[in-house]
Amino acid sequence: MTATVNAAAFSIAVRVYWEDTDAAGIVFYANYLKYFERARTEWLRGFGFGQEELRRDGVAFVVSETTLRYLKPARLDDIVDVSVDVVHLGQASLQLAQQARRAGELLAEGTIRIGCVELGTFRPSRIPNDIRTSIQR
Repeated sequence: MTATVNAAAFSIAVRVYWEDTDAAGIVFYANYLKYFERARTEWLRGFGFGQEELRRDGVAFVVSETTLRYLKPARLDDIVDVSVDVVHLGQASLQLAQQARRAGELLAEGTIRIGCVELGTFRPSRIPNDIRTSIQR
């Protein structure tokens, strides 16, 4: 898995393994959600915020809404580039546009809303200022 970070967009390359596919050898549709999750995790890590650090700080990001559209299948051994783009930055949530592409060809796309919560209560929490500042750059 490799990651690319710049001010405009973020993407990682994910290889399709046997465990990702169904009996027909294509990526099982729910696995695109896993690919999108990995990309969001690495996107945050690219800003310097790992999941363990967030957990120690008592906050987490949880998915509150997804909308996905599947266009073409990925297959065993494909390299899929998964991108993350910020659509909206709220006080306690983010709306992100994500795409999965193979050699530039759009395979799946979606909009994901994630909310920041306090780990002890799972109540909504403001996105920490250092994260907000990094995203706004």
